Amino acid sequence: MSSPEHNNPVNPLPPVVVALFLVIAGIELAFFLGDRGIIGGESAVGWRMAAIQKYAFSGEIMDWMVRNRTYPLEHVIRFVSYGFVHVAFTQTLFASVFLLALGKAVGDEFGGPATLFVYVASGIGGAVFYWLILDDSFPLIGAYPHAYGLIGAFTYLLWLRLGSLGENQMRAFTLIGFLMGIQLVFGAIFGGQPDWVADVGGFATGFLASFFVSPGGWRRIRARIRHD
Repeated sequence: MSSPEHNNPVNPLPPVVVALFLVIAGIELAFFLGDRGIIGGESAVGWRMAAIQKYAFSGEIMDWMVRNRTYPLEHVIRFVSYGFVHVAFTQTLFASVFLLALGKAVGDEFGGPATLFVYVASGIGGAVFYWLILDDSFPLIGAYPHAYGLIGAFTYLLWLRLGSLGENQMRAFTLIGFLMGIQLVFGAIFGGQPDWVADVGGFATGFLASFFVSPGGWRRIRARIRHD
């Protein structure tokens, strides 16, 4: 007799993905209600801007930390906290869609701890790329680099599968090529900040991290080293 789990046509989302989504959605809901005066009183109108100033990643602040060789926790935390603050509801919506869709695909294969590691590491990697490549005073905000890190992990899974089938593994990069192409076209038409650099950094970090944290990743790396 089949278990209820096998009879369920819809597999549940990994708990870590649900937790991340709830945190992001909860923060955005507070900003949304505060902007409309439903909660928090008059001061709530400025919650979003205050959060951006306190938690967004700043290249200028990073320059200051490196120049003075001091790294206060209140600024180091920005490498992680910027992914939970968004500039508008629309940005939160699209980032959440990526998180839920790619988070499930990656979480089902990697498990919770590895998925969380990829997500957090991709955010850090995206911020580092943003700081190193751009000399931009505009703050980095939102979970796009983290979401692109999950795309990197998903690409890794496709890359492995295509390799096992003896097919062209470069096909695994079709999704990221399509998404970055759309971003560049929209940026050229409508303008905007070059924060796509952070997305590329997040993707690269997520893809590379998958070699180490995916199931059997260390074993494959050791086997490749021994083979070489």
